[in-house]
Amino acid sequence: MDLLSNPAVVWFLIGLGLLILELILPGLLVLFFGIGAWITALACALFRIDLNVQIAVFLVSSLLGLVLLRKFLKKRFFDRKNTEIEDQLEEFKGRRAKVVSDFVNGSGQVEFKGTMWKAESGAPLKKGDSVIITGKDSITLIVNPNKSQEK
Repeated sequence: MDLLSNPAVVWFLIGLGLLILELILPGLLVLFFGIGAWITALACALFRIDLNVQIAVFLVSSLLGLVLLRKFLKKRFFDRKNTEIEDQLEEFKGRRAKVVSDFVNGSGQVEFKGTMWKAESGAPLKKGDSVIITGKDSITLIVNPNKSQEK
């Protein structure tokens, strides 16, 4: 029990608990308080400080980290989906595909890179037509007629 009377150990355990809680709670919020507790543990290990100073170090380090780093870290680690989707769309957008079945009610199939894809178009398309891919919705390509092929 002498170990738990050391403030550095107590703050370290509080920080560990908060970091584990961050894994359960979304939002990248509790993380900064866990790091603040670890900074306080380090300060307690290096210096002999009283409880009021410990709480001040904890609050200042936690809130500074929250204000200065949360937006950056959230953008860095959690907004990747948008860039990945854009990168995947770039592989398809503007490329040509060939219609392999007549479009009925705006839906049909096209061949792109040797693979058959479900496709949708606002224009009537016949088998053998060439189309330009303008978008992608999950596993369905959005296509328009290839105007350079029209007479």
